[in-house]
Amino acid sequence: MLEFYKTFHQPLWTVLLMLALYFPIKKILYQLYMRKFFKDHPEKKELNQEEDLRLSKRARLTSVLLSLVFSYLYVQNVFL
Repeated sequence: MLEFYKTFHQPLWTVLLMLALYFPIKKILYQLYMRKFFKDHPEKKELNQEEDLRLSKRARLTSVLLSLVFSYLYVQNVFL
């Protein structure tokens, strides 16, 4: 029964938890990256389109990695 769980339910719970964590983490990271950008460039008052896209991509990638790692470790430790 444990092997059945590991094969089918662990990946499902990992993906579901990753999806649930992705959007809040992305929003938080995007705000942190924007604050850092404006702190490093005090002369700029707003982002242009390419800077916004760059920060968004960076937040998206970091969010995917963080949510995947956290959800995998959480499922491994809690459900077994």
